Amino acid sequence: MVLEMSGNIRMGPDCQRIFQEVDQLAGKNQNRLIFDFSAVDYLDSAGIGTLVSCLTKIKNSGGEMRLAGLKPMVAGVFKLTKIDTIIGIFPTVAEALRNFSSPPRA
Repeated sequence: MVLEMSGNIRMGPDCQRIFQEVDQLAGKNQNRLIFDFSAVDYLDSAGIGTLVSCLTKIKNSGGEMRLAGLKPMVAGVFKLTKIDTIIGIFPTVAEALRNFSSPPRA
């Protein structure tokens, strides 16, 4: 499942909406997610926290999560916070898809 993000991801409704969507998908056993960040211009610390919470939720449901298409400024935030060491980051959605370890669980 590819979730297309856009604009700014910051504290408040943006983060709540993202986590709710991931929570619903995990509940439906759709637990292989790629966040397409190609249209995201800004991400604050609450956005990072939300993505880490999403990663935890997905991993606890037996799934995997990837990020793709990060712009340099957003990629820099992930590198600075070292989140890039726990969440797989790929240049494109296609490369992120190829990186999943095995077929999805039923």
